[in-house]
Amino acid sequence: MTLAVTLLGTGSPMPDPNRAGPATLISASGGPLGDDGAEHYLVDAGRGVLMRLAAAGLGAPNLTAVLLTHLHSDHITDLNDVITTRWVMTFEETPLTIVGPVGTQSVVDHLLASLEPDIGYRIAHHEDLDHRPPVTVIEVDEGVLELPDGQGGTVSITCGQTDHKPVEPSVGYRFDFDGASVVAAGDTVPCEGLDALCAGADALVHTVIRKDIIENLPLQRMQDTLDYHSSPAEAAQTAAKADLATLILTHYVPAMPISGTEDDWRALAAEHFNGSIEIGDDLHRVVVEPRT
Repeated sequence: MTLAVTLLGTGSPMPDPNRAGPATLISASGGPLGDDGAEHYLVDAGRGVLMRLAAAGLGAPNLTAVLLTHLHSDHITDLNDVITTRWVMTFEETPLTIVGPVGTQSVVDHLLASLEPDIGYRIAHHEDLDHRPPVTVIEVDEGVLELPDGQGGTVSITCGQTDHKPVEPSVGYRFDFDGASVVAAGDTVPCEGLDALCAGADALVHTVIRKDIIENLPLQRMQDTLDYHSSPAEAAQTAAKADLATLILTHYVPAMPISGTEDDWRALAAEHFNGSIEIGDDLHRVVVEPRT
C-alpha cells in the first residue's frame, strides 16, 4: 500500500522550458502507479499539466478528482484542458469532480462557457458523444471532504484554510491513506489553518520562493510577491512545528539555476528542519511512509 507524491509541475507564473506550472499528484495505490484500484488526486492544474501527467503514465481519465488550492491563474491555467481531455477520452459518461475554494463554481462555469464552440463541434461530429462535459464542483473551506458516490473512498481528505491574502479564500488539503498522511499547502504564508492540517501528518508539500533574492530585485511587481508566499525557511518552520518527517518543496521562484542549486535551497530549509527535504525537477516522486 503506497501513498506517493509526484511533482508534476514545479514552476511558477513565469514560463520555463524545463518546469511546468504548479501541479502535484497525490496517488494512493495497492500496486503499480497505474493500477485500476489506484486513486489519483490532482492538486492544481498549471501550465502543461497533462503533458506531465502523461509522462507519469497517466491521463485525465485516471484522475479521481481535481483539487484547487486557490484561483490564481498559474494554478488553473490548464484546467480547461483537463476538462476537455477527460470528456473526449472517456467513452461513457464519467463526471470530473473539481474541488476548490468559494469561487470555483464561477470559474468552471466561465471555462465551460468559453468552450461552448468546441463542445458544439464535437457533439455534432461524434455520434457517440451525446452529452456535455460532465463536471461536478464542490466548494470547500474546512473539514472532511465528501466526494460523490463511486468516487474515491479509500483516501480520507481534509480541507483547511490557508493564508494567501489578498487571494481569498485559499485552502490546503490533507490526504490520509493506510496510516500515512501528506498535506498539500499551495501558496501561503505560515498560518494556523496550515498548522492544523499538518498536526500528526508525515509530509508536507509546500510552495516556496527565494525572498532573499527577490527582495533585492528593483521590480515592484516582484516585491509584491514577498508578503503572501513562504520562503524555504518559513516552510521548514511549519514542518518543524508539526514534527513532520518530510518536507517537499515546489514552485521554485526564481527558477533554478538562477536562484542556486537544489543544495542551496535545501540548505536554507535545513537550518530550521531536521527531517528529509525533497527538492527536484518535474516528475520527482516521493513515497510517504507512515510514522512507526
